[in-house]
This record gives sequence, structure tokens and C-alpha cells, in this order.
Amino acid sequence: MDLVSVIIPYYKKRNLVKETILSVINQSYDDLEILIIYDDTNLNDLEFIQEISKLDNRIKIINNHKRLGAGISRNKGIEQSNGKYIAFLDADDTWVSDKLKDQISFMKKNAYQISHTSYFVIDEKKKIVGQRKARDLLSVDEILKSCDIGLSTVVIEKKVIINTSAKFPPLTTKEDFVFWLTLLKKNYKFYSIESNLTNWTDTKNSLSSSTVQKLFDGFKVYYYYMNFNVIKSIYYLICLSLNYLKKK
Repeated sequence: MDLVSVIIPYYKKRNLVKETILSVINQSYDDLEILIIYDDTNLNDLEFIQEISKLDNRIKIINNHKRLGAGISRNKGIEQSNGKYIAFLDADDTWVSDKLKDQISFMKKNAYQISHTSYFVIDEKKKIVGQRKARDLLSVDEILKSCDIGLSTVVIEKKVIINTSAKFPPLTTKEDFVFWLTLLKKNYKFYSIESNLTNWTDTKNSLSSSTVQKLFDGFKVYYYYMNFNVIKSIYYLICLSLNYLKKK
């Protein structure tokens, strides 16, 4: 087995994070390390995470000591990871038990370096309220108008990140969108698994639920990171927003 580094940024998800971590500990794929990047100044939550870490010696806590944001926290996790593969997971999402086993097998069988999966959207009561179907994404143009990649579903060979010098930017939201675009611009492809192997939690107080923040960061994706002019950036932002509404 090749080592998989699971990277979990933590910020104010006390009521959900234990279930998230348990879904990793209980994976049928054993060869993994769990890097929890603690991105909160509340030391009470740090003690809580430290207690959870006693459940499994594969857990390592990286303390930022100040708020850096999810994207920069993931960068720190990648830098300190030891795995051949990197798997991303948000602190309020969960995996089915065979997620890593199935995904790594799929990637090795086909010699793929990046993959993502379909996933269920659940509410805070664990009720399924939607699902997103993964599809093969082979070029930048395929995601410019609709970012159809669930961050917590992605597994990627670490050498891809090293070779491209890809990093998550310091955005409040959409930081993963920029990361995927960076990889696609370097001609890496995202291959899909049709099975729903992840549960994405739609929490009403999450940063990703802030419409104004999403619009602001969405514009920056196109204008700053894709170097589009203002008109073109607004056009793609409108397309992105309309496609998001269609998924609701």
C-alpha cells in the first residue's frame, strides 16, 4: 500500500469534526496519515481535537497559532505530508468506509494522477438533500462556468502538486476553484468515479454559504487568478452563479 496523507483544516466545527475524523479512521484503506491543521485561536477546541487524536496514532495536529484560512492551512498540510497521495477533507464532511480503497484502486488501475467522486449533499441532521455527479474534467474550459469538483472527494498524487508548484490562494471561499484551475492549466486531468463516496454537509453558518463572499471571491478567481478583464470576469461570474443556482 502507498501512504495517503489526509489533510483536514479545522475551524469552529466542534459539533461535526469527530464524525469526520472517525470516517477516516474507519477507512478500509489502512496506510494513511491524518493531518489536522488547527486554524482557530480558541484553545478549548484545540484540547477537544487533542482528545480525539488519542483515538488513533496516525493523527498529527499542526497548530497555526493564528487564523490563516482553509487554503493556507491545506498548503501547510501538503508541505508536512509524507504520502504518495494527498486526500482533502473538510472538517464537516465524511467519507464512506471504502472511499480511499476504491479511489486509489481506480487511480492505479488506470494510471490516473487525480480523481474525484460523486457525492451526497446532506444537512446538519444527516438528511440527504441532494447529490452531485462527478464527470471527467479534461480542460480548463470545462469548469470555468461551473466548478463541479467536490474538494472532499479529491485524491491527487503529491508529485503533481510539487511539479506544478500549485498552492491554495488566500481566499475566504473559492480557494479550491483556483487550485483546480491551476492544475488544469498545466494539462492535468480530473477523472471521475460515479459512486457517491463522500457526504458534503451544507451548514447554514459556514463560510461557503455566504453569498456576498462567494461573489466577491468568484470575481477574484477570474480577474486576478485567470487574468481576465473586468467584463469577461463578470460574464463568467454570472455563469458560475447561475449554474450554482441550478444545482440548488
